[in-house]
Amino acid sequence: MRVGGGGSRMKVLSWDTVPVEPVTSEISRQVVTGENEMMARVLLKKGAIVPTHSHVSEQITYILEGSMRLWIGVPEEEVTLGPGSFVVIPPNVPHRAEALEDTVDVDLFSPIRQDWLDGTDTYFHRKPGDK
Repeated sequence: MRVGGGGSRMKVLSWDTVPVEPVTSEISRQVVTGENEMMARVLLKKGAIVPTHSHVSEQITYILEGSMRLWIGVPEEEVTLGPGSFVVIPPNVPHRAEALEDTVDVDLFSPIRQDWLDGTDTYFHRKPGDK
């Protein structure tokens, strides 16, 4: 769902009104974009894996519920986040994650993740060893 931008008027939303998009059998997301930023509410079941990937967008991941382990950078730094904690991931830095329990996080991206909008975020479906 694209909201705002281009001189449009402000729109007040709630997550109850934003469609849920299944990403994998263990991950779903709700996405809202403005003119320059994207916000997503990501729902991960315990054990869900976000494979290693990078993108031109700066990312802030904020945990609302549950916990998540992330590996960020080269060499990898490991961090575990719980409710109320967040991490800032710079542009073009490789990262991956695992949900340690059922988790709800909010991801903020700037610029907008075009791959999420056009369905080219294929890293979710790569098998180990794929490039």
